[in-house]
Amino acid sequence: MAMRDETPETVPVPHALVPHLSETAILLDIDGTLLELMPTPREVWVPPGLSETLNRLVEQTSGALALVSGRSLNDIDLIFAPDQYPAVGGHGAEMRLAQDSEAVASHAPPMDKELKRRLAAIAKLSPGILLEDKGYSLALHYRLAPHAEKAIYAAVSLIRADLPNAPIEVLPGKFVCEIKHSGFTKASGVRELMTHEPFRGRRPLFIGDDVTDESVFAIMPDLNGLAFSVGRRARGVNGHFDAPSDVREFLANLVDQSAR
Repeated sequence: MAMRDETPETVPVPHALVPHLSETAILLDIDGTLLELMPTPREVWVPPGLSETLNRLVEQTSGALALVSGRSLNDIDLIFAPDQYPAVGGHGAEMRLAQDSEAVASHAPPMDKELKRRLAAIAKLSPGILLEDKGYSLALHYRLAPHAEKAIYAAVSLIRADLPNAPIEVLPGKFVCEIKHSGFTKASGVRELMTHEPFRGRRPLFIGDDVTDESVFAIMPDLNGLAFSVGRRARGVNGHFDAPSDVREFLANLVDQSAR
């Protein structure tokens, strides 16, 4: 893992954190962070050993590990099945506090059906644009049609201009344009998560890769937390990983060092 030279207090990783897992909350983005990005959202897969690592970290942190994703909780559970983890889903729209809990707190209304229909029609602009309905948001993936990027954002802008009072926010990502209900973000979800047991009073360690993770990077100083980006050196982070495989190795090292 490469560190930023200008970081005031470079954090030795993982050794400095190992003795303090009982005081740490581990917060992890999924796509592009824990798992490699794939041409379509349904093609992501969990590499061997990752579930074991996550389960052991859940034990070593007394349950203070959560996945923080733009995906819905249902989608997260399908990816990691049969395992289930505490999570902030839908960019903060949903939350589950415990690994073995079926209780899910919802913090946002579903997107308006007519608005969703108009946005969904944008997928017809070009073959290769994939539509993903997340309930609280709609994502237009164009990894298979990168030439359509400008057309997609132009079409979204026209809809927003036609509906200036619609409570929506556009989130640009890696070959994806996501439109969600405004008023909640990954950062607002993490802030609330950190007020509940077993996360309350712990030092959060957040790892993310995309533009949508920057809101969480920004609040880590407020929570006395640590932030690490993946694939790029994001502003304000304590360090970065080159790839998801490096993140998985880091987490496995945390487990091994703690076991020793």
